[in-house]
Amino acid sequence: MGSSRSVIVTGGASGIGLAMSRHFASQGHRVAILDVNAESGLEAASELAGEFPTATVVFKKCDVASWEEQAAVFKEVYHEHGGSLDFVMANAGIAEGGKITVVDLKEEEPSPPKLATLNINLIGVIYSVKLAAHYMNKKSFTNDVASRGSIICTASNVGLYPLPTSPLYSASKFGVVGLVRSLAEKLAEVKIQINALAPSLIETNISGPDHSVFDQMTLTPMPTLIRGVTQLLADVNATGQVAEIHGDNVTIRPHHEYVDETTKTTIDQLSAVTEKIRQARL
Repeated sequence: MGSSRSVIVTGGASGIGLAMSRHFASQGHRVAILDVNAESGLEAASELAGEFPTATVVFKKCDVASWEEQAAVFKEVYHEHGGSLDFVMANAGIAEGGKITVVDLKEEEPSPPKLATLNINLIGVIYSVKLAAHYMNKKSFTNDVASRGSIICTASNVGLYPLPTSPLYSASKFGVVGLVRSLAEKLAEVKIQINALAPSLIETNISGPDHSVFDQMTLTPMPTLIRGVTQLLADVNATGQVAEIHGDNVTIRPHHEYVDETTKTTIDQLSAVTEKIRQARL
């Protein structure tokens, strides 16, 4: 990846995020670990800084579900990294917690569903993407610059397949996939890439190493995920891609084929009309 880059990893103190933080630190980059867990975050930053002395690793406490917190931390990191932001890993996420609250047929009166999963996994990612694009767009725009920045969002393979036991988690990850695919064209116009990872089950703090039930399941090795990150960042023309991470494989998953030509035309026309409306409001 060349010279030292400015990197933000949300949820970077554990699991997939920690593996990403370690990967970038090992390459001597300037890494900001964002996490809500201060103890784990400080420990991770200290460990990585000691292990990789050519890197700069800092921890910033941040609840990604809060726009105010994310905005403040992104601004801080941007200035601390010399007015630069190259890579953002919008990774922070939580599981649904084993209780389906979106439908509970045993309730006498309906209670509001618990939306923390959506607020962190989807809304938090939206916040990260907006902030990443904002600061990446501050770079000079010239035709000879291949990329002004790259955003990778952590979705899941249950953003491609249904997961009946965790519908809100699945919905959040389907949302991330839709967000990435829908933003790709507009961001590509300003030479910013956005892609997604859709990992299968990887042993993290979400799946939980303490749960023996996972011992009987096939877990995807973390190096496969890091290979997916490397693959997406290495190709400056890659955008709107969803890399399914499974076993030892990284598979780029195309979006659904249009059911017929009329549907494709309608989508294209709708996009053109809404763009005209957007431009008129600028």
